[in-house]
Amino acid sequence: MQNLDNLTLEILTGIEAATSLEALEAVRIDVLGKKGRVSLMMRELGGMDPEERKAAGQALNVVKDRIAAAIETRQNALSRAALDERLAAEAIDVSLPSRPETEARLHPLSRTIEEVVAIFAEMGFAVAEGPDIESDHYNFTALNIPEEHPARQEHDTFYLPPDAEGKRKVLRTHTSPVQIRTMETTEPPIRIIVPGRTYRSDHDATHSPMFHQCEGLVIGDGIHMGHLKGCLIDFCRAFFGVDDLPVRFRPSYFPFTEPSAEVDIGCTRDGGGLKIGAGDDWLEILGSGMVNPRVLANCGYDPEKYQGFAFGMGIERIAMLKYGIPDLRTFYDSDLRWMRHYGFLPFDAPSVHAGLAGGSV
Repeated sequence: MQNLDNLTLEILTGIEAATSLEALEAVRIDVLGKKGRVSLMMRELGGMDPEERKAAGQALNVVKDRIAAAIETRQNALSRAALDERLAAEAIDVSLPSRPETEARLHPLSRTIEEVVAIFAEMGFAVAEGPDIESDHYNFTALNIPEEHPARQEHDTFYLPPDAEGKRKVLRTHTSPVQIRTMETTEPPIRIIVPGRTYRSDHDATHSPMFHQCEGLVIGDGIHMGHLKGCLIDFCRAFFGVDDLPVRFRPSYFPFTEPSAEVDIGCTRDGGGLKIGAGDDWLEILGSGMVNPRVLANCGYDPEKYQGFAFGMGIERIAMLKYGIPDLRTFYDSDLRWMRHYGFLPFDAPSVHAGLAGGSV
């Protein structure tokens, strides 16, 4: 007990000299462990008389508390130093620029489909859908397309291998089969548009093996050609944003409509460019007509009671005209440079018509 002050000084010096948490733990065990020097001195108190034991015990407790406090202080200092060293070794320079993020763009096709749906939704049209793989009945026969029609030939249509019954399904060449499916399951009045993918064996600057169409169908009592003209004139003017856009209907022929008409819009090609609007030239954009009575009969309707009109347009074609895209093939090239040029920022693009929220038949 006479050397208690020297022992305390020695131990405190050893604690301060510890340069790591492991070294400090070794000092703690040597001093305060089960067989540590201070712990052994505490055991010696039992052999002293009461007065000596009391004085020695108080002195040892003071030393023990000083040592424990010194160990805790040194442990905190070494822990902070270890953390600082680790942070320095694992430092991230937050001043460096982040990786560039590519702005997402809405594809012109998606944008055009949204616009078309929105305009017709304001007129009360609903959207209908159907399968891409169709039977001969829905794709041709029910639509009054004769056996010898060129569209049935393999150079125009993609046929699948024969099934167990020897029948060959086709990749639909238009979205008109959805019109037939709708008429088979729905009683008039009907007012639908059918946007979707279609497939034909063709590929050049203005044709693609896979492309998009949007067709429309209206069936009811007393529907006539004036309804067809009013509907499509309003659509053309709304889509191209020209209030006085000239629109004309030119007689044509389609097996599933009678009478049939091509729809042209006014334009000018002065200076080698194309400008939609008033001008002395015309540009064909879609086909239309009154639903052929045979098609109505094929779907179980009485042609004497119900009439209707139908129309169809290529989504890529009207998108190319509206947004000045010269080559249809670039729609499917997945070229980000093309998307940055022709695509739409989701929030910066002009808002589509309120009718996008939906319509009813």
